[in-house]
Amino acid sequence: MSLRTNLATRPFYNERAVQAGILGVALLVLAATIFNVWQLVSLTSRDRGLGAESAASATRAAALRQQTAKARSGLDGARLTAVAEAVREANAAIDGRTFSWTAVFNWLETRLPPDVRIASITPRVDADGRFILAFAVEGESVDAIDTFLSALESTGRFEGLLVRQERETDEGTIEATAEGYYRAAPPAASTEAAR
Repeated sequence: MSLRTNLATRPFYNERAVQAGILGVALLVLAATIFNVWQLVSLTSRDRGLGAESAASATRAAALRQQTAKARSGLDGARLTAVAEAVREANAAIDGRTFSWTAVFNWLETRLPPDVRIASITPRVDADGRFILAFAVEGESVDAIDTFLSALESTGRFEGLLVRQERETDEGTIEATAEGYYRAAPPAASTEAAR
């Protein structure tokens, strides 16, 4: 058996096509390498910029924390309490000026039954700035006084009316002292009920 190979022959007949293919692949690798290097440089510079911004923000945040601490230490609790008390007193004075006796008497007159009379009314303002009206009333019976107080509460302008004390007089009538909160303007739902 003999071998019929010719070692003098060339394995590729078209070298130019192979070289062109290798050159194309090499150019693609070179282009990808250039693109990657450009991206690396771009992202590195961007990372440095963000690092600088982060450091500047941290410095600014520390400065703002110091300013906040300084501002908080400058607040005097006693002085703030005094200012708050002065504001509360001013609001009470303003509310006192806007208190309408005419409106109160009109509401009382419309709800006063014939067997009850009002002996005195004393207004005051509580710590929350709400008006409290204390009534000294005289009625023929406890039921008549209760009816009067219920009628006042139904207007929506009076709330929490309670009888603090009551006693029977020598004439057989009942004297009672009641007090409750008064609102200059009733809630919207109560306005319809009062009409």
